Amino acid sequence: MAVLVADDVSRRYGDTVALDGVSLDVSEGEIFGLVGPNGAGKTTLVRALTGTTEVDGHVELFGTSPQSVDGERIGLLPQDFDPPERLTARELLAYFGGLYDDPEPADALLEAVGMEANADTYYENLSGGQQRRTCVATALVNDPELLVVDEPTTGIDPAGRRQLWQLLEELAADGTTIFITTHYMEEAEELADRVGLLANGELVALDTPSALIETYGGDSLLYIDGEFEDDVTGRVEYECSLADGQLTLRNVPPEDIGRIVTEAEAAGATVDSLTWTDPDLEDVYLELTDQNVTERRSVEAAAAEVTSQ
Repeated sequence: MAVLVADDVSRRYGDTVALDGVSLDVSEGEIFGLVGPNGAGKTTLVRALTGTTEVDGHVELFGTSPQSVDGERIGLLPQDFDPPERLTARELLAYFGGLYDDPEPADALLEAVGMEANADTYYENLSGGQQRRTCVATALVNDPELLVVDEPTTGIDPAGRRQLWQLLEELAADGTTIFITTHYMEEAEELADRVGLLANGELVALDTPSALIETYGGDSLLYIDGEFEDDVTGRVEYECSLADGQLTLRNVPPEDIGRIVTEAEAAGATVDSLTWTDPDLEDVYLELTDQNVTERRSVEAAAAEVTSQ
């Protein structure tokens, strides 16, 4: 059953195209990740899906218009959310819980997001990551059937981020439908059942993370830095290239890396370092937005060189 449906959704602000014919659906109990950089149109699409902005096209929640849905069925956390700062985390949960007939217990929610130790700290005195955790808890206070969170883990440290991922996975396993936006590719790849890649208001791809990586991610790459003879590329069995003391080989199985290094050294090469990378969702996004992995690696290498000087 599709909990959320968008069909050919578009939105313009004057001459600016925020959304351009976006179509997608999200099933019950699914975690759907919308990925894209700032300015891609993610927040505008969230507003369209939750009925807080008018759009061209068609949007449905639970088989009806967003404006017709009982608000108790939806939990919404926008990216910019500013609750009263002179309330403690526990008081905030009680405050927002008062809007509903049967709210979830505040202490249980604070424990679920890792805020039990700071439950009585004023919101204004919490760190950015602690504030965001508290805000996630407020979006769960009504035990929603559909949870929509714009950038759920912004400002949260890696350990806290993984704790929230686990919470979202548990909610989905219990039947909650979850729609998140994120610019963290790792978050989408780790958490989402399906991912939509949004660029300049257009949905450029939609599938499972593994299918997107297989289709668009490109090759695994082995980088060997050192000193090589100019004809080394003709003596390696894998597709490769040599530039500025770096030998790049494509689609080398991990179990062959040691043998390749041994053979290279036996042929007179000096090997200084190795880097082996698998394609990931970031590579997919760069590929579909007219960038490529080699360009990205070159930029990263140049940045690292400048930093070391």
